Amino acid sequence: MTYRQEILMRDFATVPEREFASALETMTDEELFELMADLERRSEASKQASSENEVFAKIVLTERAIEKRFPGQMLVPYKDWKNRPDRLAPR
Repeated sequence: MTYRQEILMRDFATVPEREFASALETMTDEELFELMADLERRSEASKQASSENEVFAKIVLTERAIEKRFPGQMLVPYKDWKNRPDRLAPR
């Protein structure tokens, strides 16, 4: 996780949506995809409704940022990234 992602995720529930969305714009594609994958993991692991709502809101913002970068591709670049063999190999 990059420093920018660490800042966003450390207390992401307290980061205003506008600030979070602005930070997404400065991320590289790789950073954006890593953040999305982390948010998905958090969503799956979330047990508290309030935490889950915050995660969901950040997922929506991140999806929009990806769609803005790759118009009309319906998150295909992210899905392709998730399925790359180099990402699936154990580290």
